[in-house]
Amino acid sequence: MVSQANTLPETEPQTPSIRTRGLTKIYRTGEVEVRALNGVDLTLYQSELVVLLGASGSGKSTLLNILGGLDRPTHGKVFFGDAELTAFNESALTRFRRDNVGFVFQFYNLIPSLTARENVALVTEIAPAPMAPAEALEMVGLGERLDHFPAQLSGGEQQRVAIARAIAKQPRILLCDEPTGALDSASGVIVLEAIQRVNQELGTTTALITHNAVIADMADRVIIFADGKIHETRVNKDKRRVSEMTW
Repeated sequence: MVSQANTLPETEPQTPSIRTRGLTKIYRTGEVEVRALNGVDLTLYQSELVVLLGASGSGKSTLLNILGGLDRPTHGKVFFGDAELTAFNESALTRFRRDNVGFVFQFYNLIPSLTARENVALVTEIAPAPMAPAEALEMVGLGERLDHFPAQLSGGEQQRVAIARAIAKQPRILLCDEPTGALDSASGVIVLEAIQRVNQELGTTTALITHNAVIADMADRVIIFADGKIHETRVNKDKRRVSEMTW
């Protein structure tokens, strides 16, 4: 039983941030057809943190790629507020990604020849209303590592630079695909704490893919995928701080 002192306040998100209706994605190789997504209806609400669970191949990453405008569905619609993303041309979709979405992947994709500050500045130079790179790095606990190159940082620190880069443009949506998959457990906890802090302090709608069911304890909602469909959705009444979770 978790004590009240170790739980986060319950949230009641009401305003939709991004939603899908009948979302289907079909891949074809010759005569073989694979339905990565099969009629998914999903709403992510403003400021909530959602954890997506499910086996490899269940459709989680395909969903995140479509939500973030990196891919298009075969059928179905995606709405961001009142705008239908699936009706956007490539130029409009690029603006949507640039202005509204932050991505964090399993691998950090930092530029080795640039410092942490400079890696983050790559995003802030093109964002309409960014925070300062140093501010973003401070938010993820790297205020003392601004001028270090990726090779001088641990894996967990590099991932936190990637998070700082994603949030520095102050996106409306943060999409994280296995952000701790390449890290040891101690580094993973620090990375998850950074994501949780961003969600709480910036109010960024956050969706996080993981294979680790323990991580579900940090979510407002947990959505379980199987065979390209939502198998189960549950509201997490005992949302917990990452530091209080049992690993």
